Amino acid sequence: MNLQEVLKQVRQQQFESVYLVQGTEDYLSELFKTELMSQLIKTEDDQFNYSSFDMEEVSLSMAMEEADTIPFFGDYRLVFIENPYFLTAERRTNAIEHDIDSLLKYLEQPSPTTILVFCANVEKLDERKKITKALKKKAEVVEVNPMGEREVRQYVEQTIQSEGYDIRPEAFDLLLLLTDLNLSKIMGELQKLFLYASDNKIITLNSVKELVPKSLEHNVFDLTNDVLSGNGEKAIQLYEDLLLQGEETIKLNAILLTQIRLFLQTKILAKLGYQQANIAETLKVHPYRVKLALQQVRHFGLERLEAIYDELVENDFHMKTGKMDKELLFELFILKLSGQTSR
Repeated sequence: MNLQEVLKQVRQQQFESVYLVQGTEDYLSELFKTELMSQLIKTEDDQFNYSSFDMEEVSLSMAMEEADTIPFFGDYRLVFIENPYFLTAERRTNAIEHDIDSLLKYLEQPSPTTILVFCANVEKLDERKKITKALKKKAEVVEVNPMGEREVRQYVEQTIQSEGYDIRPEAFDLLLLLTDLNLSKIMGELQKLFLYASDNKIITLNSVKELVPKSLEHNVFDLTNDVLSGNGEKAIQLYEDLLLQGEETIKLNAILLTQIRLFLQTKILAKLGYQQANIAETLKVHPYRVKLALQQVRHFGLERLEAIYDELVENDFHMKTGKMDKELLFELFILKLSGQTSR
């Protein structure tokens, strides 16, 4: 069942005995957990009916004992099981030996007064395991996987509108770019933007620029764009700013190398007829990054990108061996490349 349907049931006080929340989108996972708690933990006495157990630190048998306990002055006991790695194929050294049989026995007849929630923040579970099969058969599975670009846009737009705000198109695009289309990051930044625009309820491009920080990768992305567009002066200024912020030239060169590698791979796969979604799946990168790369590589030939990549590899070698001053080497690279592009 999808998250919205489950949330609707929870708000109507229709609860399942066991839930399995599985996926890597933290915001959606927390949204479900928060909604459950708001419906069940309303008074100070209700706090006695809430427990959370981290399977990396506490034995499963302790959680099962709690699940079997009658609620204290309430209708339900709410028990969260965090990091249930025994549902995955992951093998750990010095890990707690969990009593899986106690869970299997519990699942045969769950307590009618307990809501047991397994929070598996992983891409996939080990479907071959007996415990995984038993849990998926008995539990209401709530998928909280990362959304695609269209779904994220729709969700964020609806959220902004429901809060009574409006956002300019260019501001919306920049917000998605700076947050890497990560829903958790977007929702966190929106709270600042709402507060900033509380007077007129309009989120502008300037407000996004002022309030949403750029990651190092985004700064290097801007650096790449400046270099490839022939704007050497702007690229040098950004490079010097990053140095003042404590960034290392070798690290910047490495990230730039990664960026050009993505451009190269995207260019090659696009020439082979791959579409955006296929490229993202093949390269194991976010579709939005592929979309931006496709827009950029249209202006450059394959040989040109290969030459840039080779030079960055050579610079990396010279920097690490100390054959040349790394700052001077990187600045010369920027000026040389931007000069070639501007001609």
